[in-house]
Amino acid sequence: MAKVMAMYGMPKDRDAFDRYYFDRHVPLAKTVPGLRHYEVTRGDIVAIGGASPYYLIATLTFDSLAAIHAALASAEGQATAADLANFATGGVQLCFADTASV
Repeated sequence: MAKVMAMYGMPKDRDAFDRYYFDRHVPLAKTVPGLRHYEVTRGDIVAIGGASPYYLIATLTFDSLAAIHAALASAEGQATAADLANFATGGVQLCFADTASV
């Protein structure tokens, strides 16, 4: 398995972020080919040292890193990436990685 972690910084308007994210962005992202699972954090995100700079973290699961790259290259992946500018006013950091159960 491989995962994409999208870590969203604190938005300028949380309510507007939530409305757009859940009503428009999530349905768009769920059209990306190869997506196996999509989960998001709920509530405050806390770091060991205190407050976290992140408002929401989304974790998207794919079969492999190759599947992630193919998904991002697809028309749906390109549309999803372009959509970030429409709501991620606090910025977003994207990380990709292979994962394993231990």
